[in-house]
Amino acid sequence: MAVDLLLGLQWGDEGKGKIVDVLTTNYNIIARFQGGPNAGHTLVFNDTKHVLHTIPSGIFHDNAKNLVGNGVVIDPVIFKKELDKLELHDIDYRKSLLISKKAHLILPTHRLLDAASETAKGKAKIGSTLKGIGPTYMDKTGRNGIRVGDLEMENWKDKYRALANKHEAMIDFYNVKIQYDLDELENEFFEAIEVLKSLTFIDSEEYIYQAQKNGQSILAEGAQGSLLDIDFGTYPFVTSSNTTAAGACTGLGVAPNQIGEVFGIFKAYTTRVGSGPFPTELFDKVGETMGRVGHEFGATTGRSRRCGWLDLVALKYACQVNGVTQLMMMKADVLSGFNQLKVCTAYKYKGELIKHLPFNIESENVSPVYSNFDCWKEDLTKMDNANQLPKELNDYISFLESQLDIPIKIVSVGPDRKQTIFR
Repeated sequence: MAVDLLLGLQWGDEGKGKIVDVLTTNYNIIARFQGGPNAGHTLVFNDTKHVLHTIPSGIFHDNAKNLVGNGVVIDPVIFKKELDKLELHDIDYRKSLLISKKAHLILPTHRLLDAASETAKGKAKIGSTLKGIGPTYMDKTGRNGIRVGDLEMENWKDKYRALANKHEAMIDFYNVKIQYDLDELENEFFEAIEVLKSLTFIDSEEYIYQAQKNGQSILAEGAQGSLLDIDFGTYPFVTSSNTTAAGACTGLGVAPNQIGEVFGIFKAYTTRVGSGPFPTELFDKVGETMGRVGHEFGATTGRSRRCGWLDLVALKYACQVNGVTQLMMMKADVLSGFNQLKVCTAYKYKGELIKHLPFNIESENVSPVYSNFDCWKEDLTKMDNANQLPKELNDYISFLESQLDIPIKIVSVGPDRKQTIFR
């Protein structure tokens, strides 16, 4: 049975956690395939908000297995805190949570390295979440990393000590002032390791293969967004993993011809956290209103998100590189009541009109070309049927579908799982 895939099409924060939670009833297995605790997947149901960072977003459903794949990097300390919160809600995660033995571990010194590197960049900083993601992936590709499966080996603490010592020497090289107590950090780390070791470690690629053979349905859950992909994002202001569809193959061990539906999620407008180019960013009252009404604060960092109009050029690019088959539009309710809506349909790139995403989209090279649309005035948050959607919203959706040539199957009209309209 083919593996379906769900991912974000912008700079992250599109609402992937909510949609995974909504779709989980259709799947036997939910599998995270890349990223780590830099993700913040928010789920709202029964008047309670839950934020997950590493654990797949199907964890609140009794009948689904939740797999942390080999492409994910795990911070045991943050992972333990997530588990502690699940226990408060009586979630029996031990029966449903599986960890790939090939997933890499984030060490305390990875986080310190991240902070030292970002501090050393000064004004050129890339906006890292400072979770140690980049240094961990660097050790992975540098063949120095420690994996979950290593915890079952007798010499894993020797490997840990050698790598941590190397990291401390690298931190000294940056020659920046960072206050830390490694003994204290390590005490917390080793305590969390013991909790992690109480969970089920598996050879995840074999598990998924057998699940497919047995006809089980699998949804691969992406983190961050396509425009943050290490290869295809707005480099260097990107994350350290492949957030696009190809990352699901390497992050889970799924063959490319085994990918089924590709669900792409985007907001009805655009946001970005941290540094990096953003052609449609708004610096006026409209942008401020989007941020305030949409509660645009990072679920992981708490930082304010930059807001702007929908960038159709970037969205079309993301659909293209991912092979998106179905679209989900989030936060339509946030735009209710604006005088007018704008959509960027082309760029002026160095004086030339283009409709594709160029190599560089910094403001000195790119300016957006907009089309205008009437805005809906109705409060969408109480609507539960596609027939209730106002004409202006349907016109907006129809325009996007015609430009992208992909159907928009879900429209989200609020944060709760119930505020989801299927078209």
